[in-house]
Amino acid sequence: MLSAVSEIPAAEPELAAAHYAAKLAFETDCSDVLAAFAAGNVDFVLLDVRSPALFAQSHVPGAINLPHGKMTAHRMSEWARDTLFVVYCAGPHCNGADKAALRLARLGLRAKLMMGGMTGWADEGFAFESQPDAAE
Repeated sequence: MLSAVSEIPAAEPELAAAHYAAKLAFETDCSDVLAAFAAGNVDFVLLDVRSPALFAQSHVPGAINLPHGKMTAHRMSEWARDTLFVVYCAGPHCNGADKAALRLARLGLRAKLMMGGMTGWADEGFAFESQPDAAE
C-alpha cells in the first residue's frame, strides 16, 4: 500500500527541473537577498511595498519604500528598463508584494517576490532597521 506521499508519482526529473526553474524565475528568498547585500553584489532594487508608516517603524536594510499604488510608469522611469525589482510586504498573509509584482510586470518591468516578506526576514533572525524620519 502506498503512502499519501507516494500515492501520486513524482514528476520526471526533466519536468521537475523545468517546474522549479520557472518557480525561481518568480521568487527569491530572504537569505539570497541578505547574501547579495553582504557581498556588495546587489544587482536588483529591493522594494518594501508596505505603507510609509510601517516602513519607518521597521524594514529590511537596503530597501526603498514604494507602495504598489505609487508604482506608475513615470515613477518607475527613474530606473533602467532592465532593472530587476525584488518586492516584499508584511509576509505570507499579505498580498501586497504580489500586487506590486503584477503592477511592475504590467509596466513591462522585471520583478521577483521575496518569499516570506518581513515575517520571513524575522524568522531567519535577520536584523531590521527603522527610519522614523521616513514616515510621510
